[in-house]
Amino acid sequence: MLLSYLPSPSRGVWHLGPVPIRAYALCILAGIVIAALLTQRRWAARGGRPEQVLDVAMWAVPFGIVGGRLYHVITDPELYFTAGRDPVRALYIWDGGLGIWGAVALGALGAWIGCRRAGIPLPAFADALAPGLLIAQAVGRLGNYFNQELYGGPTTLPWALRIDAAHRPADTPDIGLYHPTFLYEALWCLAAAALLLWAERRFDLNRGRLFALCVAAYTLGRVWIEALRVDHANHILDIRLNTWTCLVVFLAATTYLLRARRTDTTDHAVPGPPHDQVANSN
Repeated sequence: MLLSYLPSPSRGVWHLGPVPIRAYALCILAGIVIAALLTQRRWAARGGRPEQVLDVAMWAVPFGIVGGRLYHVITDPELYFTAGRDPVRALYIWDGGLGIWGAVALGALGAWIGCRRAGIPLPAFADALAPGLLIAQAVGRLGNYFNQELYGGPTTLPWALRIDAAHRPADTPDIGLYHPTFLYEALWCLAAAALLLWAERRFDLNRGRLFALCVAAYTLGRVWIEALRVDHANHILDIRLNTWTCLVVFLAATTYLLRARRTDTTDHAVPGPPHDQVANSN
């Protein structure tokens, strides 16, 4: 018998003796590994040394995880610091709750530190990272599938996601099928990664412009995905906070793209680095 919906996993945690193995953590780690491997390959094609990617990742990854959690806790403090809540749970990263904007912001700071220590330019490194970052986000979203979180409103579409009663919204306890917004975002990220790879071959995108395109493409999709989600979120003017963040970041990314393009077309005395040699390989 064919199912007319997507079933949710029956469990997201397995135990090896006393050690819990959490699907959410595995998805995050898998995304990081994939991004690192792809970035190593792209960085080497640009004249850099593959080991430099790991040198930068040693700074960027922990900074990004801390930043992602801080963004989540700061934007949703009532989940942890109101009456009846346990503030210690703010540290429970494995339960979900990593805001991508905090991860990108502090991750960029960590990457800047790593790049300075390695003697490589951050904009060039960011361009090498961009497609892998989107793929990492897509893989990480699968962790939300195992946690049965970040889904949208009720739907009867054939790809509706079945949510167990314990994870359903309080106002729709008898409805079991919802939009799989985690899947929408994962597919959008993969499509955006393909767009970057195409645009990189079609246009001369350097000096951080490919990374800016990455940010603009992601935020464009995240806006409509946020409109479908029904999980807890704070609002400003009846619009989800993450939607406002996406709009601000989208404008910043597109502004950088346009200004950097004008600089390239008017300032011929400072040409951008060629695609195959942007790293300091000493």
